Amino acid sequence: MANTAPNAPLIRQLKDLLLGDNAHVSLNDALKGIPSDKRGIVPPGLPYSLWQLAEHVRIAQWDILEFSRNPDHRSPKWPEGYWPKEAAPKDDAAWNHCLSQINDDREAFVALLTDDADLYTPFPHGDGQNLLREALLIADHNSYHAGEVIALRRLFGIWK
Repeated sequence: MANTAPNAPLIRQLKDLLLGDNAHVSLNDALKGIPSDKRGIVPPGLPYSLWQLAEHVRIAQWDILEFSRNPDHRSPKWPEGYWPKEAAPKDDAAWNHCLSQINDDREAFVALLTDDADLYTPFPHGDGQNLLREALLIADHNSYHAGEVIALRRLFGIWK
């Protein structure tokens, strides 16, 4: 029997938006296969490296997830708490942990999107945010930075 929860079609679309690649390359594909010697390069005229972009995405997405599920969560201070100071990861393990955490936190957020999730009621601990807004925020933010990652990869000659 088909699910008749009123939000089910919207939830399916949100999950596809967060996990798919729809009209552009997914964040996972943008970050896949970046050589370790390119991760810490800050090109002239730009304020960040590929590592800093990936870590920023991880931190921001984690913050949105925790805000959405934990009323006691305290966000990092903006902007310094959302951007790593180091241009490069300390090693491959740090890079891999970052990518794994991005995926794990995105999956954890998607798990909040059950067919009967309350998408519209503002969180009592916020100032008007609701689950729908936070889902769209993750999708928008990740998409924006995926484009930046691809632009840097093109600049470095490591994009198809």
